[in-house]
Parts: sequence; C-alpha cells; structure tokens
Amino acid sequence: MSFYQFFVEQHITADCAQVWKFISSPSNLKKITPKEMGFNITSGEEKVKMYPGMIITYKVSPLIGIKMNWMTEITQVREMDYFIDEQRVGPFKMWHHQHKLIPDKKGVKMVDLITYIPPLGFIGAMANTLIIKNKLKEIFDYRRIAIKNELNIIKNKI
Repeated sequence: MSFYQFFVEQHITADCAQVWKFISSPSNLKKITPKEMGFNITSGEEKVKMYPGMIITYKVSPLIGIKMNWMTEITQVREMDYFIDEQRVGPFKMWHHQHKLIPDKKGVKMVDLITYIPPLGFIGAMANTLIIKNKLKEIFDYRRIAIKNELNIIKNKI
C-alpha cells in the first residue's frame, strides 16, 4: 500500500493573528476552494471556532461534477501555530492534512502537508499519477491566490 505526500508553502504579508483567524474558520473553506468543485458545508458548524474533535461535513465534486460526501475531524489545534484535519468519511483510504503557520519578519509562511492514500490499491496509485496529484496542485494554486486576495481585503478594511 503506497502513501503519498503533497507539500506546499506560501508566504503571506499579513500578521499571524489575521492569517490564523482566516484559515482556522470553517466558513472560509468555500472562499478558498475552486468554484467548479461545488464545495458546500453540510454540518452547519461553519460559524463555530475550530476545536479538537470538531466534525465538518461537506459535499464536494472533485471530478467531473460527481458529488460526494466528505467528513473531516479537526484532530489537533495549537492556536496561532497549526491545526490538523483528518478524513473520517470520503474518497481517500487515508487523509491527514497539517496546516502550519511560521511567522517571520515579512509576515507568515503557511505550510500545508497532506499525507494520503488513494482508494483502490493499484488503480488508486495510477489515479494518483494521472489525476490526484495534479488536482491537488490545481486546488492549492487556486487557494494561494484566494487566500492572498481575501487577506488583502481584510487588511484594507482595517
């Protein structure tokens, strides 16, 4: 059984408190997910502050408009430092996503590390090579721009 890791980092010119407030709010997930994925939170807790043990359910269409249910649990939270979400129900055999903030002199470096196992063994390994890793890159390329734009809007309102 093969597992894979997807790593991305982004520098954000905002203070750590602003970045943390934005990324740790489930209500902002839709803002940073490509619209064609049809992302909608179904658990109704998107306005609640994130906490360990929090379950977030949503519908998403990662491929060709096929809607699927996904459930993640926020397993760890260290305020202003990191949080981890893990899939409980969804398309992957295993999904562990660490979101980490590293303050520096010019703002914050945000690091995402996803460790995952695709479903269906050998077929999933082929799907990773042909589809999954490219889709993750596409999502995080979108996310990079969306986060930068959203935090610029927030900074301009202050």
